[in-house]
Amino acid sequence: ASLDHGYRLMYNLDFARAQQEFTRWQEEHQDDPLGPVSEAAGLLFAELNRLEALEAQFFIKDSSFAARPKLSPDPAIRARLDVALQRAEDRARRRLESNPKDLDALFAMTLSAGLKADYAALIEKRNLAALRHTRRGSAWAEQLLALEPGYYDAYLAMGIGRYIVGSQPAPLRWLLRLGGFSGDKRKGIQELELTAQRGRFLAPFARILLAIAYVREKDRTRARQLLTGLRDEFPGNPLFARELA
Repeated sequence: ASLDHGYRLMYNLDFARAQQEFTRWQEEHQDDPLGPVSEAAGLLFAELNRLEALEAQFFIKDSSFAARPKLSPDPAIRARLDVALQRAEDRARRRLESNPKDLDALFAMTLSAGLKADYAALIEKRNLAALRHTRRGSAWAEQLLALEPGYYDAYLAMGIGRYIVGSQPAPLRWLLRLGGFSGDKRKGIQELELTAQRGRFLAPFARILLAIAYVREKDRTRARQLLTGLRDEFPGNPLFARELA
């Protein structure tokens, strides 16, 4: 089984085969938290796709994001997602108890928090709860990157949090910083670029986020370049061609 192959299937919208790969990985690596957290990623990405919540148009303008329609998530998928995330966190915490420097366990905690943030923001429209999950993910990522700066997938957790907070109006940004949320749009984009260029599992997702950020920052040329690359790399995913059009 290959987690890398599972993620490629996921980005190509072949969710059934992606889950088969993630399930086989868990059967072969029963103490590894990366298996169940990857299963959770596949479940969430499939649900976001079903609900058409991945369309970049919702994110280009803050007003569009705020006015996005209320979605009707599948409760059975939510239950499976919660079980997979709990299994991932239980495995990660057990490994961290015996080895606080376990890089994959730290990343599993980082990704778990990020997936919870995505569900809260994109499906439940609970933005403050999403920010709290994002902050937890950033804290886990900081621990991981302090041990291994070359674990490039972890920079996504840092970058998205900085970019979101840094994009808020000055008064709200100030209040968020008082609450412990740090924001810096430029640094956030730089960290997303690290994951996009050198990440293992999350590079395509970082490129999706970067394309959105570039359009928001009026850099349509780089956004188009990223979307063209994603369209060519994942021909089974029509999202990229639609956004290019």
